[in-house]
Amino acid sequence: MGSSTILKRSIIVSGHKTSVSLEDEFWNCLREIAGERGEWVSKLVGDINAEREFGNLSSAIRMFILRHYRDRVEQKDQTSPRLAPIEHGTR
Repeated sequence: MGSSTILKRSIIVSGHKTSVSLEDEFWNCLREIAGERGEWVSKLVGDINAEREFGNLSSAIRMFILRHYRDRVEQKDQTSPRLAPIEHGTR
């Protein structure tokens, strides 16, 4: 398993400069989600910060990303066709 670099980046959140430390993969996901929503990353991070329930902004961002992709998997599972259950012991 490869290692992931944690990068500290400065970002403007609600008009205030702050820094956030995230692994490259999380930064990429954050950019992807913001792009899907047609938002700037700083706007998305501001929204996450406003609703944060976790200790620090970096953790809140990671949890937001996890929930985003979990929700996507759950939605996909709900729309996927189901196979009929296999009946055992009958021919």
